Amino acid sequence: MKFHSLLTLAGLVIGFAGPAFAQQKDATDPQIIQQLEEIGRKNDEAFNRNDAAAEAALFTDNAVFVTPRGLVYGRQAIEKWHADVFQRWHHSNHLTKGDQTSPPVVSTTGNEAWWVGEWSNTLQTQNGRMDVKGYWSAVYVRDGDAWKVRMLSYNVNMTPPPAAASAATPASPTTPSNK
Repeated sequence: MKFHSLLTLAGLVIGFAGPAFAQQKDATDPQIIQQLEEIGRKNDEAFNRNDAAAEAALFTDNAVFVTPRGLVYGRQAIEKWHADVFQRWHHSNHLTKGDQTSPPVVSTTGNEAWWVGEWSNTLQTQNGRMDVKGYWSAVYVRDGDAWKVRMLSYNVNMTPPPAAASAATPASPTTPSNK
């Protein structure tokens, strides 16, 4: 009985794997990857110019922007969110990279795509320079001949400045340490 269940499970896995690999093949279309990477380059340019309008232009009218502080709905609200951020902090050295080990997944219709990656940025604040980085995930849709961001989510991994890192207490045997 157990052997029969294992054969059934193996058959289901193989049955689902075929369509998944077929979809992955479509996701590696170099032209689509290039078009999505272009959005990343435009994103970098907008951040480095602190240009909220150029940043918002990458999104659909009804986009959703998922930030660590909450959800932002619609292109106009996304533009205002960025304008507020750019007013508080000057951004430079913004770099967006799609994950090359996990190429974009494109829908069977070819009009939607999903991709993940990492980003880094230098902020000039009142207290000096701060390097920040994190990860992102995005859902893209075709808007005419161009791709637009329908949903973007990101996180921020804060790296403490060297002085704060050296002041940290060493991990005790009961405290997990970061490796």
